[in-house]
Amino acid sequence: MRRTTLLLAMAALPVVGCSPFGGSTEPREDEELVCDLDPDFLADSRVGRDGIPALSDPPLVPISPIIAENSYVRDTDRVIALRLGDEWVVIPHNIMWRHEIVNFTTDLESLSVTHCPLTGSALAFNRNKVDGAEFGVSGLLYQANLIMYDRNEPDESMWPQMMGEARCGPRSGTRLSRRAVVEMTMGGWKELHPDSKMVGLENPSHWQYYVLNPYGDDYDDPDNPDFLDYPIPLDDERLPPKERVLGLPADGSGNPPRAFSFRAMEGAGDHAIFFTTYKGAPAMIIWDGARRAAMAYRTDINGQQATFEVVDGEVRDNLTGTVWAVDGTAVEGPLAARGHMLAPIKEAYVAFWAAWAAFNPGTVLPIG
Repeated sequence: MRRTTLLLAMAALPVVGCSPFGGSTEPREDEELVCDLDPDFLADSRVGRDGIPALSDPPLVPISPIIAENSYVRDTDRVIALRLGDEWVVIPHNIMWRHEIVNFTTDLESLSVTHCPLTGSALAFNRNKVDGAEFGVSGLLYQANLIMYDRNEPDESMWPQMMGEARCGPRSGTRLSRRAVVEMTMGGWKELHPDSKMVGLENPSHWQYYVLNPYGDDYDDPDNPDFLDYPIPLDDERLPPKERVLGLPADGSGNPPRAFSFRAMEGAGDHAIFFTTYKGAPAMIIWDGARRAAMAYRTDINGQQATFEVVDGEVRDNLTGTVWAVDGTAVEGPLAARGHMLAPIKEAYVAFWAAWAAFNPGTVLPIG
């Protein structure tokens, strides 16, 4: 990778992701950072630092019944779900179109949930490696992907989201610890966890900013090759550029990166399991077509290896006879009453294919 000096006032490029909620809208000038990034794929979105304002501990409201604070989400909209403490919380893509980062601080841990609408990638990070500092949106992009910055003044660093690693500034080379997230439709989530909470609107009068994708209704069409003219490699044409994939990065045990295409998994039926290995141990991908969701898990239950199969449209293990949902929760059988969960592979995440291939060269497609 070529090293470059990044001047944080770059050539003019199209403005995207502009927010009506404040924050700087002018690029910073006369500041330089040495970056371990290819300058050919760096870009300035021209919204400026915090022009897309990250959220800090936003209000959490019930997902049902419908109230003003949660009415901006339709059942067909996608949501990002994760465990926050001992409860599930969902962050709709609608929120992330306008904010891209949500910072949560609890008594147990500090987390940043991130989503880049341009690359379709959702990841969550523990903030211990930045001394608990919150992350903000820098206004810069690498391979069309969000570059975050940590709010450690004056020694902040820049972090391309899909790398999960600082590549500019004093923390260069430092990797963030991941937290597992699962994506699906809001309607699908409501069926699984009707009593869970979601990020609500602090000011419900702004609902109109959260019901339409500002990047356009067809931006995430799988065959749409346009990343708003931001530089991104489009060399790997095995899948459509914005086909969603669940990706597993290279694991250090000799396995190359792998990507499981939503379209290919859909061809296996409404429910399917795909077996693989990760970091030298058995793993599996659970697919739920109705919820448009996939996630990777270990195949052991309470330390014992189990086998899993789809029976009558349900994912069931042979060890206990429990039925498992795509979010890893036990929904029927002996382990359901105990609230048991499968162990997720926290490194797995969903992204558009072109972005995944750009950040993970040499990716294998296990299913065609």
